[in-house]
This record gives sequence, structure tokens and C-alpha cells, in this order.
Amino acid sequence: MATQAAYQNLKAVYLKRLYINIGLIAFSLSFGIFGFAFLENYSWVDSIYMTIITLSTVGYGEVEKLSDHGKIFASVFIVLNIGIFAYALSTIVSFIASGEFIAFFKDYKNLKRVNMLQNHVIVCGYGRNGTQVCMELEKEKYAYVVIEINEKVIKQLQELKIPYIEGNAVDENVLKQARIDTACAIITTLPEDADNIFVVLTARYLRKDILIISRASQENAEVKLKRAGADNVIMPEKIGGAQMASLVVKPDVLEFIAHLSGQDSNFGLEEIPVDNLSESFHYQTIKDIELRKNTGAHIIAIRTEQGEYVINPNPETVIQKGKKIILLGTKQELERAKDYLTRN
Repeated sequence: MATQAAYQNLKAVYLKRLYINIGLIAFSLSFGIFGFAFLENYSWVDSIYMTIITLSTVGYGEVEKLSDHGKIFASVFIVLNIGIFAYALSTIVSFIASGEFIAFFKDYKNLKRVNMLQNHVIVCGYGRNGTQVCMELEKEKYAYVVIEINEKVIKQLQELKIPYIEGNAVDENVLKQARIDTACAIITTLPEDADNIFVVLTARYLRKDILIISRASQENAEVKLKRAGADNVIMPEKIGGAQMASLVVKPDVLEFIAHLSGQDSNFGLEEIPVDNLSESFHYQTIKDIELRKNTGAHIIAIRTEQGEYVINPNPETVIQKGKKIILLGTKQELERAKDYLTRN
């Protein structure tokens, strides 16, 4: 998988030096052991002992008096290992002290989390809008991964323990590393409309069936994003302006909507595809389902296959496949409603 390949590349970069230095130390020990064994006819135990005390410079005496050849070998061995051990140990210590060792395992842990994601949301960009998106997904307990290229933001994501992929979201390989093959949706909140268009084009090319939601700054970008394959386009500035005007024109209505979506509110909205309902409810009327009587929740709207909404539907409206019902109620009522409607 893409994330596994990324980890293998990361492993090669971080551990190459470590393996080389461990190999140098192993070579040095072997060189000393075999040298003392063959030049001085020492036993293997004595050869290992002589190698260790020579490398450690503890000052113990020789097992037996060295021959001239042995003295020359010991001198070369000491001089050679001053360089090898100084280089090897300094590299290993700097590798650990600099934080690279810890960073490697942090990256591995992050990539492992990403590799396990299923039915998640890909968030492109962790700016002002991207942060808000992640907060809402967190609140709703949706799995997600962030694609970000800014190093400072990456450090922030690491501190918050948010799954991430470092790279440019317009890159096809980066989207693959974010597991677009198993994702349920992608939300692109990049500041430049052109970048968002490229992300939408690439995502739609990789997945024909994925839900794509994009941010737009300019009105003319909305049409281009739709043509590129975005299912929904959001203009935060436009929404913000409309909301400020509504605070003057109809403040109580806006306050009610804010109350519904508030984190501390006990009320909420829920959507359920009719296809997910129990077979016994298919082609039944709203009246026959008796949802309010059994759960307390209300069906306040129905979304048709064409994307049209029927607000406050008539009790005689038939529940048909391909539609979605939108419920209003307390959190407890909505949970009961989901259980009631989807039971076997």
C-alpha cells in the first residue's frame, strides 16, 4: 500500500546510517578477535577478552606476552579503532540526541494510523477552514486524515496527534497515501481556487464515486469546481455575509439554527438513506412508520434522488428507495430513531 511504501522509504533514510555504523563496530570486533586468535594462537575466549580490553582501554595486562607481530597488530588495531569508534558512536549518539530516532517512530506511528483508515474523510489543508472542518469531524467521531505541506503546521498536527500526510494535495501519489481508495469523502480547503480545482480533478480521476466538497473564494470558481467534479462548493465569505445580514433580519431563527448545531446542544439533525432502513419500512408512508410515536424524533424533510428537498413532508408521503430522510430531535431520540429504523 502507498503508506507502507512511504514507511519503507522513511526507514531506509533514517536507518541507513545506523546500520552502517553497527556494521563498522561489528567489523572492528571481528578484526580484533580473529587477529589475536591467529597471530598469537589465543583461544577464542582469550581473543574476545583481549579485543574488549584493547577497545575499552581499561589497562588490564595481556593474557600472555605479545610477540612482535602481536604488538604491531595491537598498535594498528588501536589506531584503526580510534577512528572507527569515534565516528560510529558520535553518529549513533547524534542520531538519538537530535531527535531523529524519536521522529522516525513518530512518523511510523502516524503512517500506521493512516494505513488503517477506512471510510474516512480526507481534509486538504489545515488552515482556518480546514481546522474548523476537523473540529466538526472530531465532534461527530468521523475518522479523517489531513494533507498539509507547511512544516510548521505539520509540527502542530504532530502535537495534536492528528493523522496527516505531508505533501501537496494536488499530487496523485499524496492522495493515494491518504488512502483515497478507502475514503468516503474529500474536503479541499486550500486558499487558492486553482489549487482546489486541481485537487478536485485529481480526486475525481482516482475515484468516480467519492464525495468531493471544495472551498471557493471567487464566484467564477464555483462553476469551474463543479465542472471539475465537485459535488458541493462552499464559499465561506458569502455564507459569512449572509449570516451577518440574518442576524439583523431574523436573529431568532439564526440563533435557533446555531443552537441546533452547537456542541453543547442536546438537539440535532440526522440523515438516513432509505436504502439503509429495514425492509419492513420500504414503501411505507410516514404515518405508517409511526416514528414520532415510537422514538420522539420527527421527519422534517426528504431528499429525493434528484437532490430536491421536500420540507415538512405530508404524513401520506411514501418512503422510497434512493431517497434520504432528515430527522430532528434530541440526541437520545435520534439514537432511538436510528435503531428503530434500521433494525432487522
